[in-house]
Amino acid sequence: MPLSVQKLVSRLTFRQLQVFLSVYETASYSKAGEQLGLTQPAVSSQMRQLEAALDVPVFEYVGRKLYCTAAGETLVKSIRVMFDELRFLQSDLAAMKGQVAGDLNIVAVNTAQYVVPYLLKPFCEQHPALNVNVRVVNRAEAIKRLNDNQDHLVIMGIVPEEKPLASMPFLDNELLAVARHDHSIHQEEAVSVQQFLNAGLLSRESGSGSRLALELFAQEHRLSIAPIMQLGSNDAVKHGVLAGLGVAVLPKLSILPELKLGLLKTVPLENFPLRRSWCVVYPKGKHPTPSMRAFLEFIQENVGDMEKFFQASDIGI
Repeated sequence: MPLSVQKLVSRLTFRQLQVFLSVYETASYSKAGEQLGLTQPAVSSQMRQLEAALDVPVFEYVGRKLYCTAAGETLVKSIRVMFDELRFLQSDLAAMKGQVAGDLNIVAVNTAQYVVPYLLKPFCEQHPALNVNVRVVNRAEAIKRLNDNQDHLVIMGIVPEEKPLASMPFLDNELLAVARHDHSIHQEEAVSVQQFLNAGLLSRESGSGSRLALELFAQEHRLSIAPIMQLGSNDAVKHGVLAGLGVAVLPKLSILPELKLGLLKTVPLENFPLRRSWCVVYPKGKHPTPSMRAFLEFIQENVGDMEKFFQASDIGI
């Protein structure tokens, strides 16, 4: 006989539902634990309590892979509706006080991590009741999360044209050709782009936005790219250049201190620096929440000030 709603409510906790949703989205007890700040045994305990309360299994292992059961899939839909209603309640209560409240989940591609904190400081000062969460990923992961509608907003450079996405450009992202200050390429009178690309190119991994920008430029100008090494972040590429491993094309904001100190020098190349705009992106079919609207309005109202700020030569990033 099915449990009454009253008994079900007395057995379930929001924490169990939160942990369940995290396990579902990560397909891993350990990753869910990392996401929520819990140990794996604590996650397992929450799931055992949830399954006992529902009297059905929600996950099962096939070999070493974790799968969600049919009951679990049904539960996911209900939890998402429930959590959405809680967010609406939170927003409505805050609106009664003249505030915007709730969660704002932002995904930023690796390059944008140098910009996002400077956007969030004044934004959070305007909206102290908002809980802002930022996840930094590469472009491929950002697109996957857009497809899965996992977040409120994504900040990225090259927006996929084939997908139904709303985007708002707000700031230029300059990519510079750089080498260590004592690299022999600086002794050349004139360097072609192809010579630079052949001088031991260090590159981001496939799926990175900055790598895609360079690949699109190379295709347009019929240039060949053959990196001698791929690294998983802009900081790793930067330190590879500083160590003398090779040359690279890097976001300007990621190397400002090294340029100012003279540790890195730009290589003058035709059609450089590469310029792409950062954009705030979300699926067109997504109805903006109050927190999303607040952030989009903030960007629109402050884009001029942001451009001046990031063009200043004394940004301490």
